[in-house]
Amino acid sequence: MELQITATSPEHPASLLDLPWNIPLEEWPEEHLVALPRGISRHVVRFAQAGGEIVAVKEVGVWAAVREYGLLRDLDRLAVPAVDALAVVTGRTDEHGEPLEPALITRHLVGSQPYRSMFQTTMRPSTIRRLLDALAVLLVRLHLAGFAWGDCSLSNTLFRRDAGAYAAYLVDAETGQIQPKLTSGQRDYDVEVARVNIAGELMDLEASGSLHPSVDPVLFGEAIAERYRDLWHELTRQSVYPLAQRHAIDQRVRRLNDLGFDVAEMQIERSPGGDTVTFVPKVVDAGHHQRQLLRLTGLDAEENQARSLLNDLETWMATQDDYAPGDPLGARPEVLAHRWVRDVFRPTVRAVPKDLRGATDTAQIYYELLEHRWLLSERAGRDVGLDVTVEDYIRTVLADRPHG
Repeated sequence: MELQITATSPEHPASLLDLPWNIPLEEWPEEHLVALPRGISRHVVRFAQAGGEIVAVKEVGVWAAVREYGLLRDLDRLAVPAVDALAVVTGRTDEHGEPLEPALITRHLVGSQPYRSMFQTTMRPSTIRRLLDALAVLLVRLHLAGFAWGDCSLSNTLFRRDAGAYAAYLVDAETGQIQPKLTSGQRDYDVEVARVNIAGELMDLEASGSLHPSVDPVLFGEAIAERYRDLWHELTRQSVYPLAQRHAIDQRVRRLNDLGFDVAEMQIERSPGGDTVTFVPKVVDAGHHQRQLLRLTGLDAEENQARSLLNDLETWMATQDDYAPGDPLGARPEVLAHRWVRDVFRPTVRAVPKDLRGATDTAQIYYELLEHRWLLSERAGRDVGLDVTVEDYIRTVLADRPHG
């Protein structure tokens, strides 16, 4: 069988052909390798230079290589944080014609580290909690996408700094499977595996003297299960609010943002009587909102501004008589969004005198108004509306702000 490279992009085979596929990975010459920290793996893994990028090469059986390659590509399409699959190399033989194991090639995740390299200096308990929080968030995202991991652990995860926190990425999908929707039993199994694996990995660090003396491996293993359950509950529970309590929806969205999730869209359904709203959030990675807002409204805003404006747009849509998601006779989202810009966004911004706005752009003005409305509504225990908000915002916020 001749050497065969199955790749995700046409440019990859050419650069990958220069690697010494006729040599067992464990014996690859130093000239091809890149010295980067590696985690623990049941397979031989090396980092190599291929063209202009660094790749991770893992020797694994042909069935497992092809399967994991497909799973990682599926996770990429589902926008789940995981390493990028680049290629599978099969038909490898050594110089004597003896078969060698196939190889799975993934792109090196720039700026990432395996957990063991992060513990080379004793890590504070608060930092360990942030790592486990990131792993819990990753597990929730995987489950929302219908992916049962089967072997959730610190070893099968890469971590990358994300502002003051950490982001976790799946690096080993070998034991995983994707289904339309996971059962509670499948999710519970993953969480239990995570709890046991993490406790064991922390015990190994403890035995080597690399764990902070105040960290109890068993308690920290249990902590990720608790964090996962809290996240899952907050993300999947339905909430029913009286239509007049619109600020309660904003409060729910803020809690999701605080937990590290962005709300891509809100599945809002009005009751037959028209007086209550059922709210189920759908989540995506950050960066979605600018594109979505621009597509729907033509408004160009920063990500946090766009998130807030889209949340307001979704909530406003639920109050419209012709809002009927999934009904071909209902108004299209683009039509409703245009109406919101015309009847809500522009009149509200125009109500703020130009001489008081200064150099602040309209998206920021409306964002600030939404923030102010939320604060006023929280104090009042009800939605105070935009008219009251604009008046109070001008009087209490803009009056003392320098303008120019």
